Amino acid sequence: MNLHHLLYQKIPALQPRWDLEDTRISFFKCLKWQVEDTLDPINCPYHYFCDSSYAGNYPAYVDILVLLVASASYLTTLAFAVIDMCRRGQTSRSKRYFLPSGPIFLPLILLALAKGSRINTLFPVSHIGPAILLLLQASSLTFDNGVDNDVRYALFETSTVSGILHASMYLDSVILPYYTGFDALVSSAFSGECPSCVCRREVLVVGGRLIAYRGWSVTTFVVVGALCLRVVGRMSEEHRSTVTQVKSLLETLGWILITMDCVYLVRYCPEQTVSQVAAYVGILVLICLHLVKKVSIRITRWHLEYEKLER
Repeated sequence: MNLHHLLYQKIPALQPRWDLEDTRISFFKCLKWQVEDTLDPINCPYHYFCDSSYAGNYPAYVDILVLLVASASYLTTLAFAVIDMCRRGQTSRSKRYFLPSGPIFLPLILLALAKGSRINTLFPVSHIGPAILLLLQASSLTFDNGVDNDVRYALFETSTVSGILHASMYLDSVILPYYTGFDALVSSAFSGECPSCVCRREVLVVGGRLIAYRGWSVTTFVVVGALCLRVVGRMSEEHRSTVTQVKSLLETLGWILITMDCVYLVRYCPEQTVSQVAAYVGILVLICLHLVKKVSIRITRWHLEYEKLER
């Protein structure tokens, strides 16, 4: 959707007075929408205006650095996924440190998401942030090379769980104002009293009603639950078979939810750009590689069992 064209359509009379880019930023970066009394309860039941100010964007090189970190973490995950698929899951445990969920990239990703509201020049985090979180979730599910009763493995998975939860929270602090402003822009009429003053026929809710995606979501908690059960299964001998079955169920459900999130964001993201679509397609490629690996492992096991029966 071309939002500049939308602004021209909605406020043609206001073009000489208000800069469209400033109006766009005031909507998408607003942290507090204030409702006030209206003199026209029929045509303007709810009158809102933005009651917060935006501190401004970071320099463009910050956007480039974030893109380089995200790209490097994705390419690393892609390379390891291909190697893992060729070796049918026999990937070296040391490689987990170079994944997005590992100790090298995870702090950088968390920093980018925490400061994401002001990373808005070339590659806005409000656009690519959901893809970064999906990459973090997918990479944490893809590789499980732990050893039973290994304290380091437990600490590693615990830090990954904490990182995913924090990343989800930081992402919501970026996308919720963005989605709220998008709803205010698309589903409202400008009153003309100020650049952000709008008339609405329904209450404006946090996150809006147009985009359903959230970082703090069922997907996040399913992935976190699967990782927690991995630790429990590795560190405890009791009920291991039951824990393994539930963990496998949560992992499968996690992959399904990640796939659904990718497809949903490709179809319904507010501003579809080439970088956004490429990011979500990249996540879908990782999902396909994981599926191919699982099918290959299952076929190999069936072949070995068939050979045993033949003997």
